[in-house]
Amino acid sequence: MDILRSDAFGDIPHGFLGRRGGVSTGIYAGLNIALGSKDDRDLVLENRRQAVGAVLKGAELARVYQYHSPEVVVIDGGNDQFNPPKGDAMVTKQPSVLLGISTADCAPVLFADKEARVVGAAHSGWKGAIGGVNEATVAAMEALGADRARIICAIGPCIAQRSYEVDSGFYTNFSEQDPTYERFFRDGKPGHYQFDLEGFVASRLSAIGVASVHCMGEDTYSQPERFFSYRRSCHKAEGDYGAQFSLIGLTA
Repeated sequence: MDILRSDAFGDIPHGFLGRRGGVSTGIYAGLNIALGSKDDRDLVLENRRQAVGAVLKGAELARVYQYHSPEVVVIDGGNDQFNPPKGDAMVTKQPSVLLGISTADCAPVLFADKEARVVGAAHSGWKGAIGGVNEATVAAMEALGADRARIICAIGPCIAQRSYEVDSGFYTNFSEQDPTYERFFRDGKPGHYQFDLEGFVASRLSAIGVASVHCMGEDTYSQPERFFSYRRSCHKAEGDYGAQFSLIGLTA
């Protein structure tokens, strides 16, 4: 199993998991944790069990029904895996609970205030990022006793700028909100740009005064052996795609 960790979190249980390991096959080969995929449900559940056990043995998994929103859910314990609350981020101060974010090109962001023992996780695609999901996660952590001046953030594997081609309408959506956002775009083919999702998320987090932001710098699109990628699956006309987990929690 391929688990990327950030040294900044110290002994906080966490991990950005790739696709290596697991029991799925075919286009889902590896550790596919996407219940919304057409993969065999029992295999997906086994992959989820293995992922949780690898990061915090015996923990309950908490998840949300992600829909590219700025909504944050406060987790008081594990939740229903088959009927989770809607949202794109979670925060908790409960021990032995793992917050699990599913991604396949969007940016997974993990958060921790080690002193206050509050953690968070956000699914940050471009819609969530520009809509404020990460800022909302920090605010929700502060409501549980965290302090943004102590909050450490890590941005996991996501689609890199070199792989993320967008059209002029996408570019205009960002530049009209704030002309300084133009710095996250490079010219691409005529009428298109390359968007730096990781850089945009990191910049927004730094701007609100968190203690540190660690970028893992891993491109999901260009590493098919390591990561699932929605865009790559579309380009290959595979018909469906898997997803990987990003997990964080607290020991008892």
